[in-house]
Amino acid sequence: MTKAALAKWYEYMKSHDRAALRDLLHPDAVFESPVVHTAQRGRDITFKYLMGAEKVLGGPGFRYVGEWQSANGAVLEFENEIEGIKINGVDIITFSDDGQLITKFKVMVRPLKAINLLHRLMGEQLAKA
Repeated sequence: MTKAALAKWYEYMKSHDRAALRDLLHPDAVFESPVVHTAQRGRDITFKYLMGAEKVLGGPGFRYVGEWQSANGAVLEFENEIEGIKINGVDIITFSDDGQLITKFKVMVRPLKAINLLHRLMGEQLAKA
């Protein structure tokens, strides 16, 4: 089941179709940011954070470089370079029991310079939204 939902995520990453992303999120989806200390709960706020992350991180240098799957989720390692800082991180995605929707999306980033950069850029992006 994970493979179908994961395929939808990869398709969204190629198409950047906002409606497809919204449709992929469970109404009670939870987003965990590397810089916000509390989990963000609900489809709307999760959508807002993922759209912001796409605008900040999803440029031409973004690429997934590793993938690990479990019965109900996946860990996707990514890399990018922004403002001369190499960013390395993982998207930890949990899917609904039927494997159709994202129920939890956690992002972890390294090194500290990258976290500080993303904190600034995401803050600017979310302020615009």
